[in-house]
Amino acid sequence: MATLEIRDLHVTVGTGEEEKEILKGVDLTISAGQTHAIMGPNGSGKSTLAYSVAGHPKYTVTRGSVTLDGEDVLTMSVDERARAGLFLAMQYPVEVPGVSVSNFLRSAATALRGEAPKIRTWVKEVKAEMSALGIDPVFAERNVNEGFSGGEKKRHEILQLSLLKPAIAILDETDSGLDVDALRAVAEGVNRVSASGDVGILLITHYTRILRYISPDFVHVFVDGRIAEEGGPELADRLEAEGYERYLKTPA
Repeated sequence: MATLEIRDLHVTVGTGEEEKEILKGVDLTISAGQTHAIMGPNGSGKSTLAYSVAGHPKYTVTRGSVTLDGEDVLTMSVDERARAGLFLAMQYPVEVPGVSVSNFLRSAATALRGEAPKIRTWVKEVKAEMSALGIDPVFAERNVNEGFSGGEKKRHEILQLSLLKPAIAILDETDSGLDVDALRAVAEGVNRVSASGDVGILLITHYTRILRYISPDFVHVFVDGRIAEEGGPELADRLEAEGYERYLKTPA
């Protein structure tokens, strides 16, 4: 059972006089079979946490540790982190012109598994997952994210998640810009992956609407680069009713 441990994580962005500390001591443990939701106002550092764990060069870890099953994630390259079992679904997925979805997915699976999946088995697997997500089969021959709608981009991210089967999946505002049908399809895809019990999920969101379809085991409120409060699904319900105002008030 995979476990991602984040301890006293401090992260900055920029250099010299432009350097700014975004994460100010984050502690978080995510294990396979668990779904964690991180909620918080815009600018609180939620996406910085995601990209720092994934290895984005824009962010500098100044203190703390990140380990996956005891292995030091911070010493790994981005590729090594992916092969170790970390998966990041980005808020704004990038276009990859000239690369079809089918080729991209098989190449990714080959890189992770160390060998190319057998064509016949792989095609069946891809078709089954696409059907479950309500994706037209023609989608497989389109270039990755090129001309995709917001909903198509997010469904493609969940298609990757379903096929690549990582140990820990970080989903950065997967609900952003989705209509109700796309939101439901994406949430059902996440729930199918979660039901396997083999994947730990960190769901980063600003709103509670996706939590109507995905029930987290743990909810963490992120404010000013730190976890301000933790609880169960009932905490999300309270945030829906009260918002983040009480966390943002400055003591007199």
